Amino acid sequence: MVYKFRVILDAEEDIFRDIAIQENDTLEDLHNAIVNAFGFDGLEIASFYTCDDEWTQQDEIPLFDAGEVPGEMKAMADYPLSSILDSENTKIIYVYDFLNMWTFFVELGAIEEPENGVSYPDLLFSHGHMPNTAPEKDFSAEGDDIYGDFEDDYDDDDLDMFGDGEDFDDMSFDDNQWN
Repeated sequence: MVYKFRVILDAEEDIFRDIAIQENDTLEDLHNAIVNAFGFDGLEIASFYTCDDEWTQQDEIPLFDAGEVPGEMKAMADYPLSSILDSENTKIIYVYDFLNMWTFFVELGAIEEPENGVSYPDLLFSHGHMPNTAPEKDFSAEGDDIYGDFEDDYDDDDLDMFGDGEDFDDMSFDDNQWN
């Protein structure tokens, strides 16, 4: 079978590519198809991220095994597309170049029989022009204030380590006494 994906750049403009690839190809093959379809040089690191129907990022699948022990971490080449994506699980996030954070939403749109005479992966459709730089990302989320309205029962007297209201400024230390 052939998986047909729409790969959408996370940007305000509509920039996407439709790619057909065989179901037994790996995530690494899909990575290479995306790199070629969007005109990247392929020299940067990348990862896929599993996600739910709301595009909430979950598990990372890196291009290379980045574990401390070789073979500890599965990489893109270890995942056939059919092991991650199917008619029920259609979405995955792709990030290329972690310094610039080119982020793409990848959605499986159809699973069809392969066409005779077509070699896969195949770029089916291209819309929009890639910007010169990656779109800005806003990494804030609701609830970013991890302390919120936290209050404890301590006041300044509770935190006075000298116990007499003095502090380091009152100790008459010379700035260069150790030189």
